[in-house]
Order: sequence, then C-alpha cells, then structure tokens
Amino acid sequence: MELNENARIDTSQVEDMRGSRGGGLGGGGIPIPIPGGGGRGGIIGIIIAVVLMLIGGGFGLSQLGGGGQQADNSSLEEKCNTAAGKQETDCRNTAYVNSIQNYWASAMPDAFGKKYAPVTTRFFSDQVSTGCGNASSGVGPFYCPEDQHVYIDLTFYDTLKSQFHVKGEFPQPYVLAHEYGHHVQDLLGLNDKAQQMGSSGPNSGSVRLELQADCFAGAWAHHATETKNPEGQPIFKSIDQQDIQDAVNTAGAIGDDAIQRQSGRDADPSQYTHGTSAQRQHWFEQGFDTGDPRQCDTFGASSL
Repeated sequence: MELNENARIDTSQVEDMRGSRGGGLGGGGIPIPIPGGGGRGGIIGIIIAVVLMLIGGGFGLSQLGGGGQQADNSSLEEKCNTAAGKQETDCRNTAYVNSIQNYWASAMPDAFGKKYAPVTTRFFSDQVSTGCGNASSGVGPFYCPEDQHVYIDLTFYDTLKSQFHVKGEFPQPYVLAHEYGHHVQDLLGLNDKAQQMGSSGPNSGSVRLELQADCFAGAWAHHATETKNPEGQPIFKSIDQQDIQDAVNTAGAIGDDAIQRQSGRDADPSQYTHGTSAQRQHWFEQGFDTGDPRQCDTFGASSL
C-alpha cells in the first residue's frame, strides 16, 4: 500500500483528543479480557463498534454520561502535510479517513439513494467520554451512534499485532473502514432492525451488523485507489494483493470462535456477536470482489 505523498491530508476530518482525558469505563460497559492479558480492559470492539453502543437504545454504555473533552488538531495540522509527518500513524490514519469518506460520499447515494453525512474520527488516549458513555481504550475502536463519531486509541494497533499477530499496515484502514460501515448502517436505519433480531447468537442482529460492516469495508478497499482528497488528488498510489490478504487474515484472527478459543474456551455460537472467522473473511471478500455495497445485505441473506 502506498499513499500519495503529494496529496494534502485533510485533518478537519479527525479530532485529536489525546491530550484530554475522560472518565473510565463505567459500570454499564462489558469489558472482555484480551486473551493473554496485557493489562488492557477488553476486546469487545476489535475492528467493531461495541455491541451495546452499536445497537444502542437504553442499555449498557448508552446509559452512561459523556462529554467534557476538547479536541486540539494543531499538532496534526502542523505535521501531517510534511514528508516525515505523513509517515506517522496518526497522519496516515487521517488519510485513511479521508479516503473512506470520499468513497461513501458517492457510493452511498449511488447504492442506496441516500446522501452520506460525513463524521469525524476522534483519536483518544486511555479513556474517553462519548455520547454513548465513558469508555477505556480496552474496548477497542468503536462507532457511537448517539454522537455519530468514530473513536480509536491508536495504540490499539500495537495490541492487534502483539495479541493477534496480524501483519502489514492495511489492517489499519480496514479497522476504520469497518467503523465507518457502522456509520453508514446508522444512516440507513439498520440499527433498529438489528436490535429487533437480538444481540447475540449466530443469526443475531449484532452478527449481521458486524458482517455487513466487514463487507462495506471490502467494498471501500475495492475502490480505495479511486478515492481523492478535497483538491481532487488521488489519496493512494497503489494497493496490492498482499494488503487485501492482510485484511482477510485480520478478519480471520478476530472472529468470535477464534477469540473464544484464544481465551481458553470452546466456541459457543450462542455467545457470538460478530461472526466466525470464516464468516468475517467471507463477507470482507464479498465486498472487495464485487465492489458493490448492495451485495452486502447480510440481513436478507439466507445463510451467513
């Protein structure tokens, strides 16, 4: 994967909250220990929004207080358009956000006949206050439908490598593309539909949301080299097959069955909230192979 070093990075699409601390994870959250320990609070959001946040509607983190933190983008604005700065994780992730949102600005009206509404990604450290409540970085990246922001502690990528042995850089934009897939679902009104189908189990609404977000991420990846910054310059020079394989491998590493086994338990389909490794790989590939988000209808699929 090669970013276009001549393309300006639009830092207005992120909010840097890393110098501002929020409250810790409140009592309504559901931290799930990362296999192997490491002192982190949980893994409920590996490339996914926390289920309780995603489904929303009066339980879990959505009941907790939020707000009170301020963003300061001055450091990002200063460095992200220098040659050295563009190589740093926060700047590259900002470029990924630019690409993903540029894709959906045209793909959403084309595929679903609805206008895309841009939202920012909030970079935070350790803990953050959100419209869905207070969360620690242990929950992983997530999308909050209450305030319509994507949240990520960028040190999550270190955990992804050390705990799940994923390789390459492309898992990073895959993480963000998945979360923005949840924003698209929110705009399409799919969260309510998912809530009616339950929050756990192999055919639950939660699993269908997560697999569709994987598929949406694949559709973005198919078109990523076509995306442009606000000045019309291509954001990516190239994406190769190894990048896509790295994303597929990541999807396999964080399936419900894989996480349960890594935690020392047998796979229990009744507790699935995100889909199996094979399902997550299949739906990412479905999106990538077709490049068409209309082919990501996990809610209408006879089998997942």
